[in-house]
Amino acid sequence: MSRFLIVPVAVVCLALLWFWWSGGFDRLAFWAAVEQREFQNQMARALRAVRAGKPEALSVLLMACFAYGFVHAVGPGHGKVLIGGYGVGRQVALRRLTLISLFASLGQAVTAVVLVYLGVLVFELSRTQMVETTERVMAPVSYAAIVLVGLWLLFRGLRRFWRLRRSATGSEAAHHHHDHHHHDHDHHHHAGEVCSECGHKHGPTPEEAAQAGTVKEALALIAGIALRPCTGALFVLILTWQMGIAWAGVGGAFAMALGTATVTILVGWGAFGIRNGMLASVAGSPRLAILGPVIEVAAGVAVVLLASGLLLRAI
Repeated sequence: MSRFLIVPVAVVCLALLWFWWSGGFDRLAFWAAVEQREFQNQMARALRAVRAGKPEALSVLLMACFAYGFVHAVGPGHGKVLIGGYGVGRQVALRRLTLISLFASLGQAVTAVVLVYLGVLVFELSRTQMVETTERVMAPVSYAAIVLVGLWLLFRGLRRFWRLRRSATGSEAAHHHHDHHHHDHDHHHHAGEVCSECGHKHGPTPEEAAQAGTVKEALALIAGIALRPCTGALFVLILTWQMGIAWAGVGGAFAMALGTATVTILVGWGAFGIRNGMLASVAGSPRLAILGPVIEVAAGVAVVLLASGLLLRAI
């Protein structure tokens, strides 16, 4: 079983390290930055049209903000890392994973609105100071929180693996004892039943196998993503405040969050499909019990490596 655990983790580590050292993150970030600058120019033109009172300007602004959020999310980002790793590592309902992705992105918009209006109304911060606060303080804290989530996934997977190993060892010893004293005992049990002879379960119940993440897990994931607001949302909110059309900036920030959520939700769906595809590939095999912890360990390692890369870039 140890070899079955080590090989996938090693493959994940090597693939991510190669992508990191080959400059994959930098190339992806450069492309996203170029596209974001183009959409920023479109947003600036739309804002001038909104202030001039043109009727179609608001819809143009919201579409540009949505597109900006989508492109921003395509580049390297902490939201995709966390949602992808969690979706692969934990057995969670697709609906819950979708809602976590949506609320996390909307939470980034809320954080941006709160930061900007606290900054301009209470602390009288400039746009540069607010962006610096986001990049130098909030971003590293968010990335560090995601590293902790990855370590938590890794720890859970290793703990489950260790428990399965101990359970298997105990069951083998108990069966050996039964074989010597009860040769005519037909040892059949349904999944989830506790054996009256050896005291062990011989498989999880369907309810246990389908157990989703808790509300605490969901809130932790949402907070980890929402803690770092999008700099594009800060740009729109500050500019609209200065132009006297603050309501348009708030709408733009949430449109941007929906664009980001679109990508994050797709990542969550992909992670859900990958996990269930791997589990389905060994359905009915003795390896099914061990594959869950293996996936969780691999996902934890991936989250730690990717989030660490983002953290190192931020500090």
